[in-house]
Amino acid sequence: MATTANHSSTKAPALLLLPAPPRPSSLVALDAAYRAPLTAVLTKLKNPTKSATLVIVVACPILDGPSPRAKSVRWTEAQSLLAALYTLVSSICASEAIDVDISAGPESVDSRIVLVDHEPERKYWPGPNGDYEPNRTAILDLATFASNAQPWDSVFHPSNEEGYKLLSDFLQFAEKQKYTFQQLIAVEGGITMVTETSGTTTDQPKLAGTTCLGGTFDHLHPGHKLLLHATVLLLDIPKEDSGNTCTLIVGISGDELLVNKKYAEELQSWDERAQNVLSFLCTLLELKTTTTVPLTVSEPDELVATLRNGTVRVRCVNIHDPFGPTITEENMDVIVVSAETRGGGKAINDRRTEKGWHPLEVYEIDVLDARGMDEGSEAKAEDFSAKISSTTIREQRAAAKRET
Repeated sequence: MATTANHSSTKAPALLLLPAPPRPSSLVALDAAYRAPLTAVLTKLKNPTKSATLVIVVACPILDGPSPRAKSVRWTEAQSLLAALYTLVSSICASEAIDVDISAGPESVDSRIVLVDHEPERKYWPGPNGDYEPNRTAILDLATFASNAQPWDSVFHPSNEEGYKLLSDFLQFAEKQKYTFQQLIAVEGGITMVTETSGTTTDQPKLAGTTCLGGTFDHLHPGHKLLLHATVLLLDIPKEDSGNTCTLIVGISGDELLVNKKYAEELQSWDERAQNVLSFLCTLLELKTTTTVPLTVSEPDELVATLRNGTVRVRCVNIHDPFGPTITEENMDVIVVSAETRGGGKAINDRRTEKGWHPLEVYEIDVLDARGMDEGSEAKAEDFSAKISSTTIREQRAAAKRET
């Protein structure tokens, strides 16, 4: 067993605060509300000599429940919103020639969307120790997020009424951090729309003690981020002093499953892919919303990290077949799939049933699809989808090397 030190980034990430999305949150409505501020920040962060990291906080009421230990996530709504937002970010980056994958180098922006539970007039109360405390989900409320978060290099917000109100609320709870006037940057706001309040919903899946997913996670891009985030949202995170942990299992394809991949010379090593996955998960799970890679422990065919003050155990597992630990370990509850891996989820449950084990609850994420954004053609949408695939990223890397 070996321990690996964390890798700190040389510069703090930037933060973009976005007010609640319009309702209903169609891609057209989100485009109208968010394209202007997103474009302004992404183009500002694009740098010809280095990469940048941007944490995009969307503050909206996304949790239900009367108390922290009784909270639940409106999962379908949350993952659909994430899919639409990552679609919008990817569309903007494609138009502005900004690479979107983690560790892409100069002129890239690694955008990480974080949902924060908040309503403008909500009151927040600290716990007995004076701190704002997390709930049982991966989503923090604004007070907990702002009071725990790391220092930000810059804090961007839309220059409209909602944007300034959200900035004010954020700064109220971020009093541990001192920001200069130059660090608080207003950018163009989108079209303000009257929002409908969310009504009662039955979209409250049971949270799980062990969730899992699988993929190559090569050149980690927005599609991977959506899949990882959607899986994290289903975790039932124990109270910090309970002595319990929940587990997230990320199956990452080993060399045996990659032999037929195109542009194989540009494939990242298993360790690099696992480190990128853990870096992204830290942004979602750590109270400080860090973007660094945590302290990890190497076990046979695994890289393990413990997050959220010891309450979440993340296992990155080197898988050598399409099933991985889902058919060697019975103690799992949930698997999250994409349309591309839907058949794999069924095959896993067939194998588990053959062994006399309970099947996994299967949840499927939306696809990143720009067709609802405008009146563009089907061909345009297909071209967009291709631009955010690992294969296309490897192809671009290979072409760039040939040109130098």
